[in-house]
Amino acid sequence: MDQSAPVSLVQKAAWRHSRDLPSLPEVNRSIAVRQGSVWRRAAAFMGPGYLVAVGYMDPGNWATSLAGGSKYGYALLSVALISNIMAIILQSLCARLAVATGRDLAQACRDAYPRPVAWGLWLLAELAICATDLAEVIGTAIGLNLLFGIPLEIGVIITALDVFLILYLQNLGFRWVEAFIITLLGVIAVCFGIQIAMADPDWSGVITGFAPTTEIVTNPDMLYLALGILGATVMPHNLYLHSGIVQTRAYGNTLPERREALRFATLDSTIALMFALTINASLLILAAAAFHHTGRTEIAEIGEAHTLLEPLLGSAIAPTLFGLSLLCCGLNSTVTATMAGQIVMEGFINFKMAPWMRRLITRGIAIVPAAAVTIAYGESGTAKLLILSQVILSLQLPFAIIPLVTMTASKDKMGALVTPRWLTAIAGVIAVVIVVLNVKLLMDFVTGGG
Repeated sequence: MDQSAPVSLVQKAAWRHSRDLPSLPEVNRSIAVRQGSVWRRAAAFMGPGYLVAVGYMDPGNWATSLAGGSKYGYALLSVALISNIMAIILQSLCARLAVATGRDLAQACRDAYPRPVAWGLWLLAELAICATDLAEVIGTAIGLNLLFGIPLEIGVIITALDVFLILYLQNLGFRWVEAFIITLLGVIAVCFGIQIAMADPDWSGVITGFAPTTEIVTNPDMLYLALGILGATVMPHNLYLHSGIVQTRAYGNTLPERREALRFATLDSTIALMFALTINASLLILAAAAFHHTGRTEIAEIGEAHTLLEPLLGSAIAPTLFGLSLLCCGLNSTVTATMAGQIVMEGFINFKMAPWMRRLITRGIAIVPAAAVTIAYGESGTAKLLILSQVILSLQLPFAIIPLVTMTASKDKMGALVTPRWLTAIAGVIAVVIVVLNVKLLMDFVTGGG
């Protein structure tokens, strides 16, 4: 193959239809890739990974990590680690698909499958985004309640206003969106760092916790929480999101340029996801150190955890840091879920909608159940809804992962950037593990074991 020839020309025959619009057309190829040193070129690709990482530490993670840490101590740290390794591999495939084909995962699915199948996958993707948004609505509302005393019912409604924040950031440019996300991630990291120092965990127990045990699979309650952590970590909408936002970089079309773009995009997402693991592990360690080891093994409510942190850690600042980091997580997740929703709708059904309208519809769907449960059951109901939303996400995962793995393994579709067989094999094992775990979860529900 001519190294200077656009890769897309080689693969054109493998796709049934030409691409109608680029992914996220408003920002597609809008960020220049500077020439110069390797470090300078790599820096131009830093950013999308952190938007993806946001989905790995959203408010849904808080409920599952708090419940897992308080009930089982450090034992579920191994699940967080394994989930993160799975995430790094799957997100690298998303970047590969985008760079090799110029399509996001939704556009690729629309082309590869018959219309009924593609529409079914679209509906499942929309369900996953609604579950994600549900977690963000509840998490942001709880954050507002903890910091400012705003009632949960009113906080749920206030979250609809975040559409204006997103529109403002998008009008400034995509780099401003990335800067906003990274700044809030920095605030979250500082908050957790201080809280962990106060909690003074058993570090030998932490290290042991990263080693998996068979009890995770054999204990239905532990498996339910483990699947919740998996669902909260590897999220379906993130796979669509990453395959779209990688294309905001104006890399070239030649094979060497695309190879370099893929290398830098993978490095970006890997570093960002290791940061996400640090935050998730910190949350679980905090719950284990502050609650499990003091006999508080049934903490699943974020508000309850916030209330108990001051007497247990002996500092008035701990609850404030907890509430602030939760609010930052909710705001961050809002931005990325909006973009994922746009990619999914435009890619699957080729239907373009103004981002503010799309945001209001998605948020409206999430607000109704969140408000209803909050009014009917209060905070305890929202905690159960949070964990359930993460299990729903876990059940949606195979319908995003299997198309991703199969398409990136196709030489016809991917050309010279096809996934190496060893990596496809690992990704295939990940897909099988997730499907088997989901079947086990459903069987436990049916037989009454969970």
